[in-house]
Amino acid sequence: MGANLPVKREPTPASGIKGYRLFRIFGFEVKLNLTWLLLGLLITWTLAAGLFPVDYPGLARSTYWWMGVSGAVGILFSIVFHELSHSLVARRYGLPIRGITLFIFGGVAEMEEEPVTPKIEFLMALAGPVASLVLAAAVYQFAQLATAQEWAIPIIGVSYYLALVNLVLAIFNLVPAFPLDGGRMLRAALWHWKKDLRRATYIASQMGAGFGLALMLLGGLAFIQGNFIGGMWWLLIGAFLRAAAKGSYQQLLVRQILHEKPVRDFMNSNPVTVPPDTTVQRWLDDYVYQHHFKMFPITEDSRLLGCITTRDIKKVPRDQWTQKTVGELADRCSPANTVSPDTDASKLLAGMAQADAGSRYMVVDQDRLVGVISLKDLKEFIAVKLDVESSKS
Repeated sequence: MGANLPVKREPTPASGIKGYRLFRIFGFEVKLNLTWLLLGLLITWTLAAGLFPVDYPGLARSTYWWMGVSGAVGILFSIVFHELSHSLVARRYGLPIRGITLFIFGGVAEMEEEPVTPKIEFLMALAGPVASLVLAAAVYQFAQLATAQEWAIPIIGVSYYLALVNLVLAIFNLVPAFPLDGGRMLRAALWHWKKDLRRATYIASQMGAGFGLALMLLGGLAFIQGNFIGGMWWLLIGAFLRAAAKGSYQQLLVRQILHEKPVRDFMNSNPVTVPPDTTVQRWLDDYVYQHHFKMFPITEDSRLLGCITTRDIKKVPRDQWTQKTVGELADRCSPANTVSPDTDASKLLAGMAQADAGSRYMVVDQDRLVGVISLKDLKEFIAVKLDVESSKS
């Protein structure tokens, strides 16, 4: 059973998992990361080649494969249903949800902000397992009806399987190990009791890391006993949960470090700028190769005209590099490459984490360049602070 069960990841601040849009439901965009296709193939194979032939012998080989595909699609629906419950509760309490993304370890409802009270955290976390239990009961009743009506064996088999998957999904996510739903419920309770979100997160994440290690040991034992498929899944799930638990605590520290701190506190207030009449060749020789940046602001009399990136030289044939100027190639200022000095640094960092987002921004006050901020600058500052903050845990 463990070989076929994907992990349902908890709602989290938007993590930048890239996905391709499938559909919209209740205003939420559901996306599919290509890694989920690997999960779907593994589920289909284990069902068609293992579980269903054992439980329902005597069917045609093609029937088992269709049952496997149906089971994988059913699990996809189950994960979306689970994540949708989190998203609807989040919306009820005013928390914006970027969308739902399905990836190799299940799914994630991408929140743009964290819950602000223990109550909201608890209710959001509880919604997922409750939804899975409701779906398990509904599918089980359907399977019972199909059995009583003597419907086709494939329909009965897939229905019972999906009922069991949703039951296990609910129970598994109730384990008090962060970042599973049970771990978030534990964190909410500790948060309410201790009035200390950081301490609550530390305890819950330690539980999550320990649970992940236990699953990895279980996977190793399964390998020794010859259950290679089950062992592989437990090892992967355990390693993922262990890393996610540790990462979640670090994410909280990062948010607290940057909370309500403006970009101006982290920017480089003396950035390297390029005059608009600089040729592409001179820009490469005197700026790119000297300073090793991929993006440079273009200014004239301290007024920001735009920026140029190393991608822009693809627009110009090499034999024209000595004639074309950076001013002719400049990307105009827009929210995609500029930020206000008063912008919350934590929100900027969250934006930088999104797929295809820039890693270096011009800091602009009206039409004047006052600095440049990069992901590298923030990471270096955060790394130093984490070393100090982690020692206080």
